[in-house]
Amino acid sequence: MEDVNKLKPSFLSSDESLAVHAGERLGREIVTNSITTPIVTTATFFYKNSSELIDSKEKRIVCNEYTRYGSPTNTVLEEKISALEGAESTLVTASGMCASSVVLLAMVPRGGHIVTTTDCYKETRIFIETFLPKLGITVSLIDSTDIAGLQAILNNHEVSMFYTESPTNPFLRCVDIKLVSEICHKRGTIVCIDGTIATPLNQKALALGADLVIQSATKYIGGHNDVLAGCISGSMKMVSEIRIMHNLLGGTLSPNASYLLIRGMKTMHLRVKQQNSTALRMAHVLEAHPKVSRVYYPGLPSHPDHHIAKQQMTGFGGLVTFEINGDLETTIKFIDSLKIPYIATSFGGCESLVDQPAARNWDVPREERLKYGLKDNLVRFSFGIEDFEDLKADIFQALETISIEASSFSNQNVTVSDKN
Repeated sequence: MEDVNKLKPSFLSSDESLAVHAGERLGREIVTNSITTPIVTTATFFYKNSSELIDSKEKRIVCNEYTRYGSPTNTVLEEKISALEGAESTLVTASGMCASSVVLLAMVPRGGHIVTTTDCYKETRIFIETFLPKLGITVSLIDSTDIAGLQAILNNHEVSMFYTESPTNPFLRCVDIKLVSEICHKRGTIVCIDGTIATPLNQKALALGADLVIQSATKYIGGHNDVLAGCISGSMKMVSEIRIMHNLLGGTLSPNASYLLIRGMKTMHLRVKQQNSTALRMAHVLEAHPKVSRVYYPGLPSHPDHHIAKQQMTGFGGLVTFEINGDLETTIKFIDSLKIPYIATSFGGCESLVDQPAARNWDVPREERLKYGLKDNLVRFSFGIEDFEDLKADIFQALETISIEASSFSNQNVTVSDKN
């Protein structure tokens, strides 16, 4: 077992310092006096002689062989993420979707059973519901906080994995990670948490009992809307098994992308602190506004999982979902009137982004969207690092452009239950 503490030198006691120095300040395998980690742009690596090659194959020494299997630049990134997650090992991948799919393919056997939640990233749910059954894998979907439902499935199936997000996307439901881990581990079920919305700064899923934690590093870890990446953290045993599958599939993160992520992580704690603060303050403001009918944010006492979020999170993230008091067209007018955020998918970057799930999923029949709570008036707002007062003024002026006098929209009677 790898010593996790080697990734956390004694003089680095905080996440803030680890985000800057872990993987680099001590033990960096690239021999250089450069402060920044070099980008090792090679497809393959050479051996000094055949004896070194054989020593490598027989595990007496560790050598880089081929960049699809890893590179010195990627190793620095992996160790930096491991230090923040409190993990023995981390694997970086070409995207967050690559990370989730390779975990599922590596850790859920043919004929296995997986439990996942309805409120989650659409593409992950599609992969689980449509592709995994082709491998003979059966699937159960439950509401994010349906502990009784999870227990019932564990009692009636040999469940290979419980896979969920916490907080979830887009309603920011929080799973009691400690509780579900205790329940699942009694049955030998692996617990995998997608912690992208939380970030490893706001939530330590492994310390709470999860076996694996996934991040779409595209979001807060990269933080600049300029790189795609994913990562998987956990025990050396599990991550090594996943790495074998990853090497076969080839969803390799380039060293250039790793460099951008290493650079982004050095300011991650500053960015996330600002985004936590802005989102929490703005959630309170939105909840009090007459033209907003509901706000979903785990930092609000009104959120159904606020008590869970307070227990397992140190900050509540930069994503706020809310409902405009109006119909599809009213919501479109609000979004189009905003001047600061870009209308775009994704979240976690320096720039604020906004999207309307009904419009983003326009190719999905409306009845299907409503089944997952994606009402016409739903807005997902990712707060960047802009000034709070500027963002507040922009949201207020956009709300002023809409009227709530005739807010009889057709899906008004469709609500998201506290178990969605």
